Amino acid sequence: MILGVITIVVLLVIRLKAPPPAPLLPAAITLPEGSRAEAVTVGRGWVAVVTDRGQILIFDGQSGKLRQMVDME
Repeated sequence: MILGVITIVVLLVIRLKAPPPAPLLPAAITLPEGSRAEAVTVGRGWVAVVTDRGQILIFDGQSGKLRQMVDME
């Protein structure tokens, strides 16, 4: 039983020690003129930016090109 507890503790230490991988981001993202970013979310293959103009901009995760623009209002 003691060996089982030690094994679990060692496995937890090993798993928690490794830092999570950083998301891959494009080199540059260009927002529309006069817009400011309020929030950024990174997904698998895309980056979403919420602007102060009430828009959600979806960019390609590698090239940084605008894929889609959604008005929230």
